[in-house]
Amino acid sequence: MRILHTSDWHLGQHFVTKSRQAEHKAFLDWLLTQVDTHRVDAVIVAGDIFDTGAPPSYARELLNAFIVSLQNYQCQLVLLAGNHDSVATLNESKQLVACLNTHVIAAVSDDYESQMIALKNKQGELGLLLCAVPYIRSRDLLKSRSDESAQEKKQALQQAISDHYHALYDLAKMRQAEAASPVAIMATGHLMAAGSIASESVRDLYVGTLDALPASAFPAVDYVALGHIHRSQRVAQSDHIRYCGSPIALSFDEVRQQKEVLMVDFAQGALEKVTPLAVPCFQPMALIKGNVTDIEVALKPYQSDTDTATEGQRVWLDVEINSNAHLSDIQRHIQQLTADLPVEVLLLRRAKSERLQAIERQAKETLSELTPQDVFERRMGQQPDLDEARQQRLRHCFQEVLTQLNDMPEEQA
Repeated sequence: MRILHTSDWHLGQHFVTKSRQAEHKAFLDWLLTQVDTHRVDAVIVAGDIFDTGAPPSYARELLNAFIVSLQNYQCQLVLLAGNHDSVATLNESKQLVACLNTHVIAAVSDDYESQMIALKNKQGELGLLLCAVPYIRSRDLLKSRSDESAQEKKQALQQAISDHYHALYDLAKMRQAEAASPVAIMATGHLMAAGSIASESVRDLYVGTLDALPASAFPAVDYVALGHIHRSQRVAQSDHIRYCGSPIALSFDEVRQQKEVLMVDFAQGALEKVTPLAVPCFQPMALIKGNVTDIEVALKPYQSDTDTATEGQRVWLDVEINSNAHLSDIQRHIQQLTADLPVEVLLLRRAKSERLQAIERQAKETLSELTPQDVFERRMGQQPDLDEARQQRLRHCFQEVLTQLNDMPEEQA
């Protein structure tokens, strides 16, 4: 039995000022190729299928097209809700996609049978028992008690989640005993496991008062497919408890990560091996840090990057500047440097240390110490997404208003 473990697609994400539609389309096409090439029996998406609870229509279209295309490869699909997903949105098409060999688990339930999925191999034989656990909301398992301390609530929720997993595992063991041949047992989850490493794009996830679930809370299944963390990694140094990570970089601090999906093989009722499949980069991105001179040096390689320029694909940049100069002045300089390069600056910001110093300096200032021009320029510096033309128009309008106010008789002003 062979499955592909993937998660955190975040279809419909709006990244700074950009749509990720083309990247997600390219990824899903690539994923279909992997299903075909490696003769995959099932694809499991461990949460955060969409980026929001009300995804744009093109994001739904991408998912629907993928579901339909997957039927050409005799491959099953399991979609599990994440903390970004809406239970109602996923459930609205649950019965329809079930006719297309697709299982949707949008929320946990007391009906354990509804979370127990028997996956078959291409020969039509039972190949895997899946304890399908989506993102768990505390209200799904517990009733709030006002007399409990924060620590007691945390312990109660951790125990409730562990009990839920073990109840599913007990049911799977019963099914396993009834099977005609050895069958492996697998579980899923969309949560923060203790010891995992997150990134900027991972929204802080607290299941009630639980901040991280220890690996010991999972039952003795053969493999645990996790989602929520965007970096591929093992949990508690266990080969069988893993995050596959997101398939595309969802923030600039992820650009140096090799994105991947995990191909998981089971044989004779046990985990055989886990093989990472490297996902190609469909949109080049880069993070540049330093002072103005450092930025100039970092941009030089792009002057000879004719391949990128020929393909018409511009590199998205996050420029983190370490300088005391006005951000608006730096922005104009960066725009001049990048005008003829195959890059696009999506973010221009001060280094964290510089931002803290600026905040500290500004906290000591009063409006009486600032001119209207100072206030305007600082506000402009907080809008790195404005292009040069719009900045010039705004400055022109501001100067006109300022001139009119200065020329206005004092009694009218």
